[in-house]
Amino acid sequence: MNQQVYHIPALLEQSIEGLNIHPDGTYVDVTFGGGGHSRAIMERLSPLGHLYGMDRDIDAWRNRIDDQRFTFVLSNFAYLSNFMRYYGVKQVDGIMADLGVSFHHFDDSERGFSFRFDGELDMRMNRAGGINAREVIATYTEEQLAQLFFLYGELKQSRRLAAAIVKARANRDIATTLQLIDVVKPHIRPTQEKKELAQVFQALRIEVNHEIDALKRLLVQSLHVLKPGGRLVVITYHSLEDRLVKNFMRSGNIEGMVQKDFYGRVQSLIEPINNKVIVPTDEEVARNPRARSAKLRVGQKKQQ
Repeated sequence: MNQQVYHIPALLEQSIEGLNIHPDGTYVDVTFGGGGHSRAIMERLSPLGHLYGMDRDIDAWRNRIDDQRFTFVLSNFAYLSNFMRYYGVKQVDGIMADLGVSFHHFDDSERGFSFRFDGELDMRMNRAGGINAREVIATYTEEQLAQLFFLYGELKQSRRLAAAIVKARANRDIATTLQLIDVVKPHIRPTQEKKELAQVFQALRIEVNHEIDALKRLLVQSLHVLKPGGRLVVITYHSLEDRLVKNFMRSGNIEGMVQKDFYGRVQSLIEPINNKVIVPTDEEVARNPRARSAKLRVGQKKQQ
């Protein structure tokens, strides 16, 4: 499978620079996808270096790199620590996470990730199990739906959307993307149609794949998996993720509570390398419009 078709990596040069790669080091790309970031990392490794590429989607496995210095791990990055122990790796020099959804997923109508195509409401990254978007729409209470549209989609009309879905599903099954669009469209502002439909689909995708919980687990585990001086590089695509990553790198905890010692020094195992978020250039957005919402943050585990 052609990696360029599967996905065009955002902020590639900036993220690789953020990793501060040591040629003999050990790295993990926890969102392997099309392998764009992974291949750039591999180009900078010596024969002694090693890269682990993680992805929960079996489709990504087909893009794996044929190199003795590379190991593909078919798993959710929420289990990073477990798999590093499984492979006998105590600590790594860097962790790369690009939290964006691959072009491959958006452009595959059968996966149900995009409102641009008609397809089954699935949205699972790992189709081997777990609840899909159709089941969320069919079984969640009105309050649960309103909450996920508000929290994960940041939609002000979340309660109206939830009420419309509950009313519609009483009469018919909402099984496809177009059926869902028909239900929610009357409550979407015409001037913001594409944006707000994207937010509806984003909210469902985050819920189906437990994305926020997985990110929290990854961040906490990074403090144990990284060597002192190791780098954590994260690319986010919506404000909920970005706030979480920003607060974690600033405080060293998921709650974002900065703790200081008697002398006013921040008590944290990690510190941000870039206090100002890194975003794509106008040139990159022109080449890859889907990168426009990407935000890059780099943290470094403190020397102990």
